[in-house]
This record gives sequence, C-alpha cells and structure tokens, in this order.
Amino acid sequence: MPDSESVIQTKNLSKTYKDFWGRARVTALNDLSIDVVRGEVFAIIGPNGSGKTTTMKLLLGLLFPSMGSASVLGRPPSDVAAKARIGFLPEESYLYRFLNADETLDFYGRLFNIDRETRRRRIDALIERFGMQRARKRQIREYSKGMVRRISFAQALINDPEIVFLDEPTSGLDPISQREMKDLILELKKKGKTVFLSSHLLADVQEICDRIAILHNGQLKEYGAVKDILVRRDHVTMTFRNLSDEARRRLEEFAQKQGATLVESRATIETLEDVFMRIVQGAPAEPGLEPPAPAKGSGDA
Repeated sequence: MPDSESVIQTKNLSKTYKDFWGRARVTALNDLSIDVVRGEVFAIIGPNGSGKTTTMKLLLGLLFPSMGSASVLGRPPSDVAAKARIGFLPEESYLYRFLNADETLDFYGRLFNIDRETRRRRIDALIERFGMQRARKRQIREYSKGMVRRISFAQALINDPEIVFLDEPTSGLDPISQREMKDLILELKKKGKTVFLSSHLLADVQEICDRIAILHNGQLKEYGAVKDILVRRDHVTMTFRNLSDEARRRLEEFAQKQGATLVESRATIETLEDVFMRIVQGAPAEPGLEPPAPAKGSGDA
C-alpha cells in the first residue's frame, strides 16, 4: 500500500520485555511491518501470546518499542494531537460504576475538551444508536455485560475519531449483540472511518475485515486481503451439470466426452479458521520467544 494512504504504519516493530537486570526475557513482538489504509477494517489475529495485545499497546502509545517504529495518522503513537483523533475500546471495560450512561459519555467528552453543546448532541446520538434510551439514567453497576459493552463502545466514539481501535469487540456477547457490533463496525467503515481490531472470533473477522495480519509467537505469519489469503492455490473446486456417475469418476478431462457441461471451476476458498489453524499448528516455536527458566535462587515467586 502507498505510504500516502497509510493511517497506521509499522516498520520492523519489535518489543522485548526485560527482567530486573535488563536481560531480555520475552520477545513479545518481532519485526512487524504493516500498513493500514484509511477507510478499511483491519484485524490482527493469533493465539494467546502471539503479540496482539503488545501491538495494540504500541500503536496506542501505552508501550515503547524496543526496535523499529510505528506511526498513527502520520504521528508517533505517543503524540497527544494524534490521540485526540482516535477512539479505543479495550477488551475489559473500565468505567465508573456509579455514573450513568449520560454522565459517563459526558466525562469522556470533557477529556477531549468538546464543548457542551457538541457533547450533548453526540451523547444523544450515541445513546440512541446503541439503544440505551431506557437505561441512560441507570448507574453502570446495574448494567448487563452487553449493556456495559455498548456504552464502552459509545465512549470510544464520543470524539468522532478517525481511527477506532477495538480489542476483542464481540468477546462474551450474545449472538444478537455480536451481530449489532459487526453492523456498527461496517457502519463506521461506510462513514470513512478506519477500524483496527483484534479478535479470537475468526468467523467475525472473515465476515467484516478487508485485510488481516496473522501473528504467531510474535512473528507475522500471513498478511494481506482476506479474499486472497483464503484461496487455496493447490485445490480446485469444479461444479458440473448433467454429469453421469462414470464421468464423475473420470474427472474433468473426460467430462466433455460424456456430454457434461462445466458450470464452474475455481480455486477452493477456505475459511479463515482453516488458514489460521494451518499456519499456527504448522509453525515451529520461534527461538527466544519463551521466557527462560528462572535461575536457582533468583527469588522469583
């Protein structure tokens, strides 16, 4: 992708966690280079410990890289001006339990220095969009998990961000709430927003994402458009009309001789789950990515 279209970019991004003595302990992310372009839905997926959370934190400026670089909207992730143009939905919602929905959104709007009239207008629109009208005056502590997730998503949009970071946005939700979340992500895309998400729910990623990066043991294993990654180049699916049993046994080269009509011949499309499992299960563990055993007498608990 051309750099001019990139709103998120990493080059050889790496993060190594060190012990008390400054010795490398765990390489959580190693040499990640990706571009995310404006208006697309991009996902990073991988098993636990693959580097997804570390990548998200590096892009949000919550961690500093050991090597390489990252930029968000052309600025370093720690840049305050860049942060004002992004929204973030963490995997776990950390909201003030004794505030109601209106107060919660107003609080986050104030953090962005949004004027009172604009805050009121956006709060009303978000409350309506997330179907929270009847619960807007109830305290957060009385909400179900699905309701907490909705208001958390609403706070991520209070500043009308250009980029929305979503960490496991549909995790723990019932099927109806999951569908609503996916619809909202696609709605954000239609509005020209860029969505960067991580998820364990591969079917959701396959359904809504334009491009993905598959991480395993801190390494980038696959990167590109979903529709291209899911194509198995070594498998072909053929569909025939009026094909006899004998012609079926003889396969395609004998089909015309049997009077059959070839309806379709295309590369087999896998599910994202198939690709993911094949990459992860077939990849050997990378050296240096697991924490070393503590030395005797080191005092580790």
